[in-house]
Formats: sequence, structure tokens, C-alpha cells
Amino acid sequence: MNKTERLRKFQAVDIYPVITEAHCAGRDSEVVCGQVLSGGARIVQLREKIKPSDQLLDLARAYQRLCSEAGALFIVNDDLDLALSSGADGVHLGQGDMPVAVARSRTMEILVGVSTHNEEEAQRARADGADYINIGPIFPTQTKATAPEFLGPERIPAIAAAADLPFTVMGGIKEGNLDQVLAQGARRIAMVTGITQQEDVEGTVRKLRERINQYAAIGS
Repeated sequence: MNKTERLRKFQAVDIYPVITEAHCAGRDSEVVCGQVLSGGARIVQLREKIKPSDQLLDLARAYQRLCSEAGALFIVNDDLDLALSSGADGVHLGQGDMPVAVARSRTMEILVGVSTHNEEEAQRARADGADYINIGPIFPTQTKATAPEFLGPERIPAIAAAADLPFTVMGGIKEGNLDQVLAQGARRIAMVTGITQQEDVEGTVRKLRERINQYAAIGS
């Protein structure tokens, strides 16, 4: 798949599951990956920081295979080398990770996303060659020990406008507060525990996608 095709697929993303085995309610994360794809997710991000490198590569390749079979994009969190070696469609970088410009200098074919928390970071992401940004954390979150202060959904439009790139939103988003971010124009919703800790992962993904696309239809 070339960069143009990956960008086209990203435009169609609605729910954006981020999977960490520690947040999978005791289930194997590869199984959870299959469940979110069965629910219709068009993208999956693997976020694992504690597995040995050989196990992580095997896991990333398994995710890549599952996503490819489902026609979905596969994104690796933080690790460009792992993204490239596993055949991933993209890498997602935080503010403390490899600079976007360095990642872009090493590859022009995969997507590079970056987490942003304010307008300045969003503008810099665009200037440095990012393909999309994530805005967050929107609400308080427990999935990252060093997460910055939450923004609130009302900050979404200004940060999105500063980058003028496709964007996702993340951080403490659950079914109960989803409408608040949709009301601010977000249409690509990244979630961790709101999906991966649910008893019915596939059904949860289907329900969330339906709600997002209802808003999209009203907006169009």
C-alpha cells in the first residue's frame, strides 16, 4: 500500500482503538485486536512498552497481518523501527519521542501521527511533516502515568484549526461522554479502556461507530 492509499484510508477512520495488553481485562491482546476489527474498526494502534523486543516484533507482525486481512490500517506507537520492520502503515509519536521531522526524513511512505496538547504543538507537527495529529487528553485519563493536564472538549476546534490536518482525539473518552467530543467536530475517536476492557469488544466497537457516523451524517 502506498502513502496515497494510506491517507485515503485514514480519512475514512471513525473509531481508533489503541490496544495495550495490560488494559485488555486479562485477555490476549491479539484476540482483542481481532475483535475490534470484527466490529468494523478501520485502524488499530499497538501500544506496548514492556515486552521484550523479539516478542514485540512477533506481536506487531501478527497485528499487521490481522489488519491487512481486514483492510484496516495498522499503527505502531512510539517506535519507528518496529513500525518499519513489522510492515505497519504508520507510527504515532508523542512529544517526548523521536521528532516528527526525523521520522519523516527516514520514511515518506508510512503515516506519521503525533500527539499534540496545544496550538503551538499542532502547528509544529504540520511544519515538520506529520500526516495527522492527535488532540488530547480531552478528559482525565489513567492509561498514561505522565499524561498532561486534560484539555476539555471545547479546546478541540482551535487546536485542530492550528494544524489544518486530519485529527484524532483521545484521553478519558467513554461512551458516556462521547457526544461532548462529537459536538466539537471530532470524528476520529481514539479510545483504550472504553473499548478493550469491555466484555463485548466487538459489539462496543459497532455501537461506537454507529454513534460517530450518526453525528457525521447530521454534520454533512
